[in-house]
Amino acid sequence: MSSEYYFILAAALFCIGLAVIITKKNAVMVLMGVELVLNAANINFVAVNKNNLVSLDGQFFALFVIVMAAAEAAVGLAIILKLFKYYKTTELDKINQLKG
Repeated sequence: MSSEYYFILAAALFCIGLAVIITKKNAVMVLMGVELVLNAANINFVAVNKNNLVSLDGQFFALFVIVMAAAEAAVGLAIILKLFKYYKTTELDKINQLKG
C-alpha cells in the first residue's frame, strides 16, 4: 500500500478532529477531537517511516504521542469531572467562571 493513502487518512482524521474541536460545545467531545488530531499525527509518523526498515524513529515518536495522549486524556477527564461536579454541566458555553 502506498504512503499516499496513509497521508490521506491522516489528513481526513485531522480535519474531522479539528471540525469536532471547533463545532462541539461539549467538553468530552472536544477532548475526543483532540485525540483524533493526535492519532492523525501518529499515522503520519508511521507512514513517513514505513519504507525505512533500519530506523524506527517514526514508531518511537508514535509511541511517545500515544503515551502523551493517554496522560492528556486522564488529566482532561479529571478536569471535566471536576467541572461537572461544580457546574453540573459539561457544556463549555455555560462554564464562564474563568472569564475576566
